Amino acid sequence: MVDVLRAFTTAAYAFASGASAVWLVGTVEEALDLSREIPDALTMGEEHGRRPDGFDFSNSPVGVASADLEGRVLVQRTSAGTQGAIAATNADRLFASSLVCASATARAVRDTGLGVPTYVITGRFPDFPDGGEDDLVTAQLIERARLGEALETVATRDAVARSVWAQKMGKMDVNDVHQDDIAYSVDVDKFDFAMEVERVDTRLRLIAR
Repeated sequence: MVDVLRAFTTAAYAFASGASAVWLVGTVEEALDLSREIPDALTMGEEHGRRPDGFDFSNSPVGVASADLEGRVLVQRTSAGTQGAIAATNADRLFASSLVCASATARAVRDTGLGVPTYVITGRFPDFPDGGEDDLVTAQLIERARLGEALETVATRDAVARSVWAQKMGKMDVNDVHQDDIAYSVDVDKFDFAMEVERVDTRLRLIAR
């Protein structure tokens, strides 16, 4: 499951800041409700690109990177990434991926022994047919890493940074998008962990491995 701008980049930075788990949910109301059920849980994410009322963090990797999240649980809701994870009901194993943990994700997928993975591009919608190119080139880099090929890091970084969605982000409010979010998102292999989705009863919990 690929979402580079920005859901699974933000989740990766949250883990790097000490988060113990990230629960993935479909709606703003579900995120707020679940955060009240889990002691000291925090909410992060967006709706239509903007931080919902009552959320602790927007869908910003810069925002969570500067926070002290040691041992904290987060609940994440986004318009693309978390929706894709919820929809992937038939996956044998499910990894949330982005450029910052690309090679680690490739190794984790390879180590499953399940063979060729299916990459789900979360950023393309019927009403946004030009979207998703950032996720596509990210998936292609991860697949090159899985196969042991040259990553083409610079070309991939540039493609993501000038993608349609990156351009749209540049026009959003500073309360929702930090000016350095894209730079944080294209820092290929910054982290040496993969993020796997665990099914816990009817809910999805993302953990770092």
